[in-house]
Formats: sequence, C-alpha cells, structure tokens
Amino acid sequence: MGLPNIAITFQALANSAVQRLARGTVGLVLRDEQDNGACTLTRASQAAAELKNLGANNLAYIERAFLGYVSAPNKAVVYVLPKTAADLSEALAYMAAQSIDYLAGPPDATPADIAGIETWIGDQRAVGATPKAVLPKTAADNIAIINFATDGIQVGGSISNTFSAAGYCSRIAGLIAGTPPSISCTYAPLPEVTAVAALSKPAMDAAIDAGQFIIFSDGAKVKAGRGVNSFQNLQNDAAKNDSYKKIKIVEIMDMINGDIRATAQDTYIGRYANSYDNKCLLISAINDYLRSLEAAGLLARGRNTVAIDTAAQEEYLRAQGVDISKMSEQDVKEANTGAKVFLAATVSILDAIEDITLNITV
Repeated sequence: MGLPNIAITFQALANSAVQRLARGTVGLVLRDEQDNGACTLTRASQAAAELKNLGANNLAYIERAFLGYVSAPNKAVVYVLPKTAADLSEALAYMAAQSIDYLAGPPDATPADIAGIETWIGDQRAVGATPKAVLPKTAADNIAIINFATDGIQVGGSISNTFSAAGYCSRIAGLIAGTPPSISCTYAPLPEVTAVAALSKPAMDAAIDAGQFIIFSDGAKVKAGRGVNSFQNLQNDAAKNDSYKKIKIVEIMDMINGDIRATAQDTYIGRYANSYDNKCLLISAINDYLRSLEAAGLLARGRNTVAIDTAAQEEYLRAQGVDISKMSEQDVKEANTGAKVFLAATVSILDAIEDITLNITV
C-alpha cells in the first residue's frame, strides 16, 4: 500500500505551507541590566508582563518586531543576556534549540556580536536548519543574511525618536516574518516611520544592487525597497543564480528543504527497505507535495519534479567497484545502493511582481 505516513505528512505540510510562511518566528537577542533569561511571546502586549524589569529601549525593540506587515509574526523567541555578557554564545546556543525564521541581535550589537551571529547562521544551516538573520550594515554575501542598511529612521515625527539601522533590525525581521509567501516584502509600508536618511534614486538602486535591504520615503510614506538578502557573488557558487538574492525565493526554498528533510527523518529513514519500489514511493510522495505547492501558487505549474539522481548513483556504484559499462539507465536506477538514496529535484519558485514595463502607443 505504499508509504502512507510519508504521503499523509507531505500533504499536511503542503496544505499548511501558506499559513506557516505567512507568520514566521522571530528570534531576538538582547542585553539588559536587570531582566535576564528566555521567554516566548505571541503578541506585543506580553512583553511588558513577561519582562517586567526590562529597559524601555529593549522593550520597544521587542514590540517593534510585532508590527509585522500583512500579519504579525507568529511569535518572538527572546533571550535577554546580562549587560556585561562578553558575547552572544549563551543566547545563540538557546536559539539553536528553537525553530527560528529570522534572528535579530541587540540594538547595540558590537562588530563581534554581528560576526558571532554570522558564524552561528552558517553553522546552523550546515546541519540542515534554516534560520536567517537581519543584521545592520553587514555585507555578508550570504542568502541567509539580510543586510539592513538604512539610518536616520525617525518615528512619530520626533527627532528624539530616531534610530540607526541596528535599532530597527527587529522591525525588519518582524516585517519579513509577517510577509505571506505569495507576495514579497518589496514596497512594504512602515506606517510608524515618518522620515529616513534620504538617498537619491541612483544611490538606492546601487544599494539594492549591492545586496542592501533599505527603506525609503516616496514622498507620501516610508516603505521597504526591494526584498533582497546580502548574496552577491554568483561566480563563487555556480549552483546559484540571481533568484537566490530574493528573500521570498530563499524562504520558500528553505521551507521545501526543511519539509522534505524532516519528513524523511521522521517517517522514512530506517523504517523501510532501500528497494527501488520504496524509492519510487518516496519520490511519488515528494512530487505530490510539490504539485500541492503549485496549486497553492508558490511554484510554477508543471515545472517541479523529483527523480532518482542517476549520475550520483552511477558514481556511487563505480566507487563500490560495480561495472556499469553494460548497465542501462533503468538498471542503474534499480541497482542496490546500500543505505543511500540519491535524488535530484528541479523546482521553479514563483517570484512576486516587482517590475512592470508599460509601453504606450498613441
């Protein structure tokens, strides 16, 4: 009867994909003189109750994360370190055990703090987790680092309420986490912001092209520029293209990777014989999952598929001393690969409409 647990799990994940990505989880690391420890908040009003002695600036930093965009983040996981903490390692170790979508460091983050978060993001993604971070003025060249680069952020019409990029990273993390996967955060409004440091149109274009996430005033309101991460150097990774610069694309890619990895670990690995038939059943379940994401409007229709990676399978067989010179492609697919399953996927993630060209003839 196939692999029912896998098929059911994949279908449930596909059905919940839009809801899960529409309200992500924000992680916030802070330093404070009085209130320390960890808590999880599901709305802004809980911050003052849960962290009664937290400094006003830190409290406001948390509350800004819940402003969101289309919706507020699902929750904020907060870890408050002592003001004297030399680094963020204690908080980052705690965050590693949570499911974080977008992490922001302290509003007074030091260069060492920022470097520590960069390293932590790389370490977490190397083991299959998919956190991302919003960091101030950090040209990380990394799909998982959003380089927020706007200063002079004035809130409420008061010059005394003016923030640097570092002081507004929680807001940007919450804005991205509250963006549904069917759209991007490009041009998302920040209604509480009344003014920002001005940039010319060429300067804004140059900043975005350099992988900077900026906010700007269009004369009527302040809004986000293009929803890009800090990834830049395509020549350093032939497997990536310009799509990897988009926050929306990476978010959906991370979800697919996480769903397939977790489902395989929970319901497939170690539970079935590694036969060709069971490989095909796994492939069928993943393909059904991708088709459901197509129906949800996240993937381009008819352009997403998973199959046995015959090139990788041939390489494995050669390494085992198997003569494949007379084997057909089907023979290679059906060959015994021990405990290993080699799959290859083609996925076409839909971007949002961001550039419109209109030619008018009169």
